[in-house]
Amino acid sequence: MVERSRSMPALRKMMWILWLPLLGYIVQAKQNDEFNEELFIKPFGSGHVMFHFQFTTKWNVSIADETAFTHYRLFPKSLGEVMSTYGVQELHLSQTQGLWRYRNWGYPPEDAPPGAELWTWFQSNRNRSDQATRDKLWSNYVNALSGLFCSSLNFMDSKATVSPRWTFRPQGISSEYYSMDSRNLKYSALPREIVCTENLTPWKKLLPCDSKVGLSTLFNAIKLHDSSYQSIGLHVRPICRDTACTLSSVELKQTLTVVFDPTTGKLGQQTWSLSSMFGKPLRSQCPLASRSHVYVDITDKDIPESKFTLRQQPTEVLPIIRGSDRRTYAVFDVGDFLEQDGFLDLMADYEEKAAYRQGSEPSLYAHRFVTGFGLERGGITCQIYNNLHQNLTILYMETIPWYFRIYYNSLSIQNQGEVIKPFKVHFVPGKDRLRPYHLEVVFRLRANSVTRINLAFDRAFLKWTEYPPDANHGFYANAAVITTVLPYAHSYIAVQQNASLFRESFNDISNQFFLRIHTESLLISLPTPDFSMPYNVICLACTVVAIAFGSIHNLTTRIFKTIDPKKSKSIKEKVKAFFSRKKAVKGEENETDEKKSEENDTDTKSDKETCKTVSDEKVS
Repeated sequence: MVERSRSMPALRKMMWILWLPLLGYIVQAKQNDEFNEELFIKPFGSGHVMFHFQFTTKWNVSIADETAFTHYRLFPKSLGEVMSTYGVQELHLSQTQGLWRYRNWGYPPEDAPPGAELWTWFQSNRNRSDQATRDKLWSNYVNALSGLFCSSLNFMDSKATVSPRWTFRPQGISSEYYSMDSRNLKYSALPREIVCTENLTPWKKLLPCDSKVGLSTLFNAIKLHDSSYQSIGLHVRPICRDTACTLSSVELKQTLTVVFDPTTGKLGQQTWSLSSMFGKPLRSQCPLASRSHVYVDITDKDIPESKFTLRQQPTEVLPIIRGSDRRTYAVFDVGDFLEQDGFLDLMADYEEKAAYRQGSEPSLYAHRFVTGFGLERGGITCQIYNNLHQNLTILYMETIPWYFRIYYNSLSIQNQGEVIKPFKVHFVPGKDRLRPYHLEVVFRLRANSVTRINLAFDRAFLKWTEYPPDANHGFYANAAVITTVLPYAHSYIAVQQNASLFRESFNDISNQFFLRIHTESLLISLPTPDFSMPYNVICLACTVVAIAFGSIHNLTTRIFKTIDPKKSKSIKEKVKAFFSRKKAVKGEENETDEKKSEENDTDTKSDKETCKTVSDEKVS
């Protein structure tokens, strides 16, 4: 008994020794990654309300370390395996339904064109092969992402992919030599891609808490798709772990932007709340989140046309300074409200009905459209508006499908009738069924002016097997991309590139604000054959064959002979004629008997009437 009591402390000591490495790993894993969830709400003067969800995961590992992508905690394993397999340095994916209205809503937190857009930087040590091998790597990569996000990204083949030289620079940390090597960059877009529930489900499953708790519980697919604009995004990049940037980390940012019109079905009332927009209030917080905050832009709450008050008292009210722009945000700590009330249902009460109010236009926006007539030639024109009181240098990029044959000599940039000479031009001509046309132009916009960019193209003839099922609907051209650096932050609400969270970019006194906007996608008609002609020919041919089949069949299968009626019949025919004649005679006899019986009945009846008449006369 004494020996057993002596062995117990030794056993416990041994158990502690075995458990210490596991506890150390758990503590290290807890300190190795961090997750934050944020919601930014901004009412617009047009009566619309924007809700921008941002889920940020920071993982303190090097993106180039393949061994680090073997143990996962908060970072999604499925995405990590794709990145490590194909040597991804940066990944930027957006899937958007609708068009962002820059003139009415300002700039979005994350700009994206209609449809799907993907641009990726690959690691240089994994992408030093020939062009064929790089294309094969890209093909396998987009197929993997297509299966991961349940979308048609597999159609981003060489016919829809380019390598921009200047437009898409790395947003994470990178060397100058690496960022200038465009061979490591691939860009593609699918403007006709439709965003649906099948895209939202795999996207939200990448969140540490899925959609079971936290801000993601507000993701009601029916409500989201009943909106004026919705966009889901996924961005992965390497960032600095500390101010000295001696070590790097991996940042995963998942965003969802949705714009609702609360006046629909409310007789013009602008009042909105979380339960009215998403179908339910917020009742939980993700336990893995270090921070769960809701920010509401209340800068314009005292304007008479759109005056509103928040029913809930915010946790704090922050004055925001971004350059020369001053704004006011109401901050709500989700954890505090859940402890007090058990739920959070933000509600804004408006005093007046919705009255359309055109706000101040943003510093830079564009409008793009198709010119020309007929189905042989056409043109593309983009009008770029500069509302600043100073000149602005921009980078303009076009990606046109190969079946719209662009003429490089037709490129013209004009401002009030005067031709503007660009600083740099990068043009890659397209090849039929191999690659699209790619154009990048650097030029300067004059202050308070409108600049027009014109391009002419010919419409190509496609093979009949290359037309989609809805060929008469038209063919899409990707949205143009405009990149610049604004000196002012007017209508600018995006998170700066050197920040990860909204709170980190609230006080920014710099005078440089990176901006990337997209124009409208274009829908252009091509010469389309009459696909109903084969159907009509088949129907007509089948009808003629069906009508003529009987006569032709008789003529080709029967033998016609002349028969003499006086010629003696065969035994079979005589027997058949005998029985048929016998039946006919028997039928005639039956008819005769019936007639005789009817006559007898008639005579008998008349005799009875005669006798009765005679007897009556005798009595009288």
